[in-house]
Amino acid sequence: MFTPVRSRIRTAALALSAITALALGATATTGAAAAPAPAKQGPTSVAYVEVNNNSMLNVGKYTLANGGGNVFDVAVIFAANINYNTGTKAATLYFNENVQRVLDNAATQIRPLQQRGIKVVLSVLGNHQGAGFANFPSQQAASTFAKQLSDTVAKYGLDGIDFDDEYAEYGNNGTGQPNASSFVYLVSALRANMPDKIISLYNIGPAASRLSYGGVDISSKFDYAWNPYYGTWQVPGIALPKSKLSPAAVEIGGTSQSTAANLARRTVSEGYGVYLTYNLDGADRSADVSAFTRELYGSDAHYTP
Repeated sequence: MFTPVRSRIRTAALALSAITALALGATATTGAAAAPAPAKQGPTSVAYVEVNNNSMLNVGKYTLANGGGNVFDVAVIFAANINYNTGTKAATLYFNENVQRVLDNAATQIRPLQQRGIKVVLSVLGNHQGAGFANFPSQQAASTFAKQLSDTVAKYGLDGIDFDDEYAEYGNNGTGQPNASSFVYLVSALRANMPDKIISLYNIGPAASRLSYGGVDISSKFDYAWNPYYGTWQVPGIALPKSKLSPAAVEIGGTSQSTAANLARRTVSEGYGVYLTYNLDGADRSADVSAFTRELYGSDAHYTP
């Protein structure tokens, strides 16, 4: 059995504030247009940020020394939660105070990245309450949660949703065990709600192995899928082209520079199109980042405080 090495930093007792109602149809503007960073050639680089401790703006502080392009193409807000309302017996989208702060301050925490050409995606994670992506009791329940997700993307002007099926603890609070239809219904409804936004898969948990039901395979509805085990190489088991897969996964500051470089070199040599990183913090990590940018893009990374 593999053990995920992602660290999960939580506030005490996972004190969360709920999004109890989302303004239907509300949309957020992306602010005044700004010139994006210069284009670059090479794989898409992804950065997860633990916003309980670090700023999303760190993602925009790294550029390529050669050409000035963004090091990172996708920034992931880690993480919102799928919670369980024991009164209504339904899954509910929750944000802790740190995630909520990022969303409420989108003008200063999200728009600067988007204006540079960096996509900003919200990760959604289980929260030990029994609710998960793989145990909706009906298609309607899955569709209702999908609407909470797409309403959030619209309300805060985000670029998509990332699914991370960990820590659900299926069965808690009388919830069901994973079923075959749930994730298929959820992703199908979400893709219908937001046809032009990113949907990505952190390739772990019961949902990740339940991608087909009733003749419908949702693999092609994902934009990206990535390996969840940092410091390793593992091709996600999903029928997507290599251009949308990240078999490499590194924890910045936690994976050695030599391993990060080797994984990046393999990404290029084997023709994969995505490179996943986790836990970008506020320190100058240019040495760690340069270890993989030299292999991916032929350039060191430059850090701007």
